[in-house]
Amino acid sequence: MDGSVFLDNVVMRFGDFTAIERTSLAIESGEFFSFLGPSGCGKTTILNMISGFLTPTEGQVKIGGESMIGVPVNRRPTAMIFQNLALFPLMSVFENIEFGLEVRGVSKRQRREVSERLLALVALEGSGAKQVAELSGGQKQRIAIARALAVEPRVLLLDEPLSALDLKLRQHMRAELKAIQRKTGITFIYITHDQGEALTMSDRVAVMSAGRIQQVADPMTLYRAPQTGFVASFVGENNRIETRVLDREGPRVRLDGGALGELAGRAAVGDSVPLANGEPAALYVRPEHLRPVNRAHSGPRLAATIEAVHFEGAWLMLEARLDASGEKLRIQLGSELAKQAAGTLEPGKQATFGYDPEDAVVLPDDGSPVIDEDTGEVLENITGSGAGSTAKAVGGARVPSA
Repeated sequence: MDGSVFLDNVVMRFGDFTAIERTSLAIESGEFFSFLGPSGCGKTTILNMISGFLTPTEGQVKIGGESMIGVPVNRRPTAMIFQNLALFPLMSVFENIEFGLEVRGVSKRQRREVSERLLALVALEGSGAKQVAELSGGQKQRIAIARALAVEPRVLLLDEPLSALDLKLRQHMRAELKAIQRKTGITFIYITHDQGEALTMSDRVAVMSAGRIQQVADPMTLYRAPQTGFVASFVGENNRIETRVLDREGPRVRLDGGALGELAGRAAVGDSVPLANGEPAALYVRPEHLRPVNRAHSGPRLAATIEAVHFEGAWLMLEARLDASGEKLRIQLGSELAKQAAGTLEPGKQATFGYDPEDAVVLPDDGSPVIDEDTGEVLENITGSGAGSTAKAVGGARVPSA
């Protein structure tokens, strides 16, 4: 049962507005694949093209190697779970799960066998006679999954199905969804703006911004080796520092940080991407890769004044400002480092932080993100590589003047 999906040069326009720029992408059969991006980036539009709710303006969608041109929604080997789940409130659990089978003319006995098997799969045996109103949020989620699986789709499409759940239930359902996907072997295509969901569950992730796919990779590669400034900023927290290239030797790049002195990092992209001497570049250092150091530290050093300290249980989050440039810096310290630095890392005090250059990523300077001054959210990139986004605050990013 081939559940591969291929987007073949698809473009989606609505009048003069291009929602999806020309895109080609192959999703493997049996893969848990996620589209990650802010609201309005085009990820749900892609899902609707795969399902058949939208027809691409150009290009085509192929499922299992077969073109879906002219194939209506109800004839495609897909099933969709919507954000609001769309369960039928006046039907029992059994009736909800069996609805699609009944429409297809499957006998009552066969329908019941399928629904009982699926209830066991989602760990809700004995719940078939219940009404939807009797179920908890997590149980409703699992019934929606069972109903979608009942019609034996080759591809299951999930449009932010966990967004309405509270944090603990959302975390629990991540594990449930991953386990169900592994048991069934069905291709899951998941839409989310939540980084935790995408990184935790997915085999691969496509990060989107303004109708373009910025990068496709496994979660660890996305986090450790972003290929664009948008991906570096959107996937997890990052400190962004403006620099210029002094020289490059293989992946190692020496940088001129101006008043910050000489810095260093590794190029996360291939030799085809220019990081020529004298060119502007952006250095990205994640908060967890910074640590307090003394004056004898031989590696890159960042002197800063601490502005706020937040205790977050397993770690301490510091907000600081670089003394030389005024750029913001966020530092995440584990419990041991926090204990060692107790009494020295307090608001108003100066401290020096270092990092391993192997943990810092250097990318061509593609323009700073625009930051909402009230919320600290990334709204857009100045260049066309990542506009129209909402993300976590990024330390060190410039806030353009009005």
